[in-house]
Amino acid sequence: MEHFVKVAEGVSLWVESRGPEEAPAVLLIMGSTASGLFWPDELVALLARSYRVIRYDHRDTGASTWDFDRNPYPATRMAEDALAILDALGIARAHVVGLSLGGLLAQWLLVTHPARLLSATVIGAPALEGAPARGDLPSRAPIDPGLLEFWSHMFDPRDLDAQVEWRVENWRRLNGGVIPFDADAFRALERRVIAHAGRHDTSTAHARADPSGMARGAELTHVTVPTLVIAAPEDPTHPVSHARFLAETLPRATWVSIEGMGHALPRAVVPPLAAALLRHFDEAASARNAATKPGAPLALPEV
Repeated sequence: MEHFVKVAEGVSLWVESRGPEEAPAVLLIMGSTASGLFWPDELVALLARSYRVIRYDHRDTGASTWDFDRNPYPATRMAEDALAILDALGIARAHVVGLSLGGLLAQWLLVTHPARLLSATVIGAPALEGAPARGDLPSRAPIDPGLLEFWSHMFDPRDLDAQVEWRVENWRRLNGGVIPFDADAFRALERRVIAHAGRHDTSTAHARADPSGMARGAELTHVTVPTLVIAAPEDPTHPVSHARFLAETLPRATWVSIEGMGHALPRAVVPPLAAALLRHFDEAASARNAATKPGAPLALPEV
């Protein structure tokens, strides 16, 4: 089911919901400038067998409202949009899964609105700024300099075909060098996303949104929501050292490394990713049920 949710005056977000409406909800939060359609259909279908799965377009992406110049907003507003979607759908609590920027937004929700989360999953994202230093862990690796140089041309004007090819090359770089890159599959996906949005340019809104309110990392050590951290060994943006740091910082974190995974979601990573998510959702539910039994100790997952 596709529809639009009004999250502010003059701002509506494209939202898609699949799976049984009475089932626990899974909210998928995509990364910067990326449409919700980048969550693979195959992944959504696997999760929707047991859960109500929701994906959506952020402001200034996809089919949602593009209006940053007239109505600028801070990065935290995008996290609040996620809650507004849950409110509009009548969902009190959800399993929240965030990729890249979505992983940062998920962390912000962990420290500001934990009661709204059944669990959280962070993929391809660093810890929020301000997280306490850990001298017992290796230094967190920086983003690949070559990728940063490539991204410096992200907002250059291009015609439709050139834009598609630039985005395909971006996915090739994000995919990493282990899982074979299917350029045709990503090319078809980009053309689908462009048709969905009705435009082929990339908004600069998320790059200009004030990030200062996201600096809540010092509070991560107090999070009690079960959180899964996905480590992607081939991620050129935030390698495994970031996942390990976050997993060691969050008191109720588990982590799973998906072999060959980078910062993209090719078909090959869908089965292991779906399996990790479903296991995490089940474990979070089991811990929650155990905690509600009179006299039963809380079962905490191992870090």
